Amino acid sequence: MPEFNDSRLTLPPGGEGLAMQVTAGLAALRKTPAPDAETVSQALHGERVVLHHCENGFGLIQTLADRYTGWADITALSAPEMTVTHRLRVLRAYVYPEPSIKSVPRYEISLGAKLVSDNQREGRFLKCARAGWLYEDQLGLVDDFETDPAAVAQRYMHAPYLWGGRESVGVDCSGLMQQAFAACGVSLPRDSDMQSDWAGEVIENWQSPGALQRNDLVFWKGHVGIMLDTGMFLHANGYHMAVAAEPLKTAITRISNQYGEPIGARRVNIELERGRKPDWLSV
Repeated sequence: MPEFNDSRLTLPPGGEGLAMQVTAGLAALRKTPAPDAETVSQALHGERVVLHHCENGFGLIQTLADRYTGWADITALSAPEMTVTHRLRVLRAYVYPEPSIKSVPRYEISLGAKLVSDNQREGRFLKCARAGWLYEDQLGLVDDFETDPAAVAQRYMHAPYLWGGRESVGVDCSGLMQQAFAACGVSLPRDSDMQSDWAGEVIENWQSPGALQRNDLVFWKGHVGIMLDTGMFLHANGYHMAVAAEPLKTAITRISNQYGEPIGARRVNIELERGRKPDWLSV
């Protein structure tokens, strides 16, 4: 069982403690300060981080949204923090240097990216600080949350599976769940073992007919997915190497042959959890 002071969620003592934000399209969090090191997670554009120290062009950081730690390319980060006003509500979008679709995009951003509006508009474009111009129709106010995590997760359908991924062109099982619930204003921890212990409440007798419902989470050791209804299940997985939907019974049979039986299911009360800072994030 993970602890709130798990090493994945804890920076070493000391350090700079500098508040920064991701200003690249995406910042990979790596296991060590090297460009070819394992990706353990990703921080999206506009997400807030704390910098501990720098080494070899990388910064050891902790993301404030989920406390996860890793090494990020320091050029992907900027200071000081700026107050976020909007977030991307579509699966992905280009950021342009000029308010024109003919200009060469600076980079892509993915659903959930945070933006800082300059309140400067031209046509349908809105200028965002440290980013560029985006179609305002693709943005929502930062606190304008959705209500259905499963619907958000379905937007990622067929997105490639990527270990450590949280973005639209590469996502892993727990990253998909985290992003789906974040769009609804609910904070989930980063990894599936943490979600299995800390997300929502245990569903007793979840294997009974009709016990599961839309938005329930089903867990194996090291894996998680979300129910679309009482029988269909959606997950980012290494079998399909993509986000895929299939009958839960089919997934259980296949996964159990290799990795064992499911370990349980949990239900998150969206209305109750929206905007609440959970215990694991309050340490």
